[in-house]
Amino acid sequence: MTEKKTIQVIDRMSSLLDAVARYPEPVSLKILAAETALHSSTAFRILNSMVENGFLERDPAGRYQLGRKLLRLASRVHAPSDLREIAQPIMAGLRDALGETVNLTVREGDEVVYIEKATPNRMMHVQQLIGSRAPLHVTAVGKFMLAMGGEEECRGYAARTNLPAYTRNTINNLPQLQREAEQLRAQGYAFDDEEAEIGVGCIGALIMDATDNIVAGLSVSAPIERRKSEWVNNLLNAARQISEELGHRANSHLTANAKVSVHSEPWYSMDGRRPENGAAALSLI
Repeated sequence: MTEKKTIQVIDRMSSLLDAVARYPEPVSLKILAAETALHSSTAFRILNSMVENGFLERDPAGRYQLGRKLLRLASRVHAPSDLREIAQPIMAGLRDALGETVNLTVREGDEVVYIEKATPNRMMHVQQLIGSRAPLHVTAVGKFMLAMGGEEECRGYAARTNLPAYTRNTINNLPQLQREAEQLRAQGYAFDDEEAEIGVGCIGALIMDATDNIVAGLSVSAPIERRKSEWVNNLLNAARQISEELGHRANSHLTANAKVSVHSEPWYSMDGRRPENGAAALSLI
């Protein structure tokens, strides 16, 4: 097993930040040094550097507390839970307008993970489990994410996964994936034509944040005979609204090779369980 390499001073800085954060009131050097098992002189030098850089503040008594710079940085972070909270009302409006299931996904490695959904009140609709997963090349938003990564991204994904077929409509070779990617970049949205499951069709769009990174995908799923291309504008408007709530500029546009946020840590479902690979199961109920 390869030993994980770390940078000692950053590890110590992280430990000191964690120690400061555990206290609701400013805390002394003596306590912080004891909690982190650091020599007082070492802890002092690191703490002083963090004060100078705004990560910590020191009061007149020489005690330390978290700095306001951390608050400014934190305000620019949108965790999946924040994304869900922002997206939920917009997803509900899209569901009500179209009468079909709306899904919110993020990318984790070579898969998309479903982190939120809005389902219609009708007997037959597409049911997608929150926390389930699907390969990128069989979903509308997954294909779009690959497309926006450029040709190199598509080649790398194809080499890693071998593009397994899930239905007779699944893209299962690199030239076909590259042609699809070129079309998606040009049109600005994606279709899933029964590529994950026969009988189910989707339309997908991408969500961007204040830094112009692609952070999630928004899709509408329906029985294939009910899916309508006219829904594209509704979907794109909803994706734009969520993007704007995340700080994305309305006049920015998707460009090839846009950075896609990929979650390096596993996404966990609401009950704390990590879903198994391939657990994405679209079904009609």
